[in-house]
Amino acid sequence: MGKWRFSSRSPETTRQLGELLGTLAQPGTVLALEGDLGSGKTCLTQGFARGAGVPDDQPVTSPTYTLMNHYQGRIDLYHFDFFRLNSPEDLEDLGFDEDLHRHGVVIYEWSQRFDDLDLDALHVSMAWVAEQERDIALSASGPVAAQMLESARREWLTREES
Repeated sequence: MGKWRFSSRSPETTRQLGELLGTLAQPGTVLALEGDLGSGKTCLTQGFARGAGVPDDQPVTSPTYTLMNHYQGRIDLYHFDFFRLNSPEDLEDLGFDEDLHRHGVVIYEWSQRFDDLDLDALHVSMAWVAEQERDIALSASGPVAAQMLESARREWLTREES
């Protein structure tokens, strides 16, 4: 499926990418985020939430200790953090599968902890390069994610040309 890689030189650029993805999101969209602490996963999710219509006055934070945050906007956003999970049973206890089948969007951080999930998802791998710079690689593992990825890539390149 499709792939796209670029460098974000600021948190604002990372949020802008997230916002673009959020505007393209439809019910059933799944984003699988991976990257070390501080690589920008929550920053990207904050932008995504704004693009998905979550109000500006609603803080979007990492669900590290709550394990899942739910935000309401144009579409519901279910934001998971897998960092502290140890087994597929933990996913069941958390209700992950149930939220996947709701009419919203699922974003889960630390996707590498359960990389055998067979989902039509947009995979976003983020790596710290420098204080403000991140390497972001996006890939799709299904037709819905591939279409979203191609639309985002085209829209981003059009914006850069303007």
